[in-house]
Amino acid sequence: MSPKMGQKIKDNPKNVRLDLRLTKQEAEDLQYCADKLETSRTDVINRGVQKIKKEIDKK
Repeated sequence: MSPKMGQKIKDNPKNVRLDLRLTKQEAEDLQYCADKLETSRTDVINRGVQKIKKEIDKK
């Protein structure tokens, strides 16, 4: 038999979708950060959430 095709099943799949509305400036700022960090906009948002979570946990 041939091996299964397609993506591997992940331990922690991203199966929750979040839609958000941004101003033009916010969208440009997000894209700027993604470009400078050479990553995706999703990763920029995730990094921001983790940074804020760490700040909250310190209090």
